[in-house]
Amino acid sequence: MANTPSAKKATRKIEARTAVNKARRSRMRTFLRKVEEAIATGDHAVAFAALKAAEPEINRAANKGIVHANLAARKVSRLNNRVKALSA
Repeated sequence: MANTPSAKKATRKIEARTAVNKARRSRMRTFLRKVEEAIATGDHAVAFAALKAAEPEINRAANKGIVHANLAARKVSRLNNRVKALSA
């Protein structure tokens, strides 16, 4: 358990930051789920719109350090390929 004032403050800061990071991660996952559901329906227009809404959220999570930049790029790329395949 933290005893010094600085350690107690550090603990409070960590808890606050963890809450923010959880919210951001959850938001990103929600947008990813919406794209997955749109792809499952098979409607290209809906899936494309969902992807365009999700892409900034994924990139924002990467910029904030919630996920690695390469992971964000990979997810966007793979989703884009799957949405593109619907149009064919």
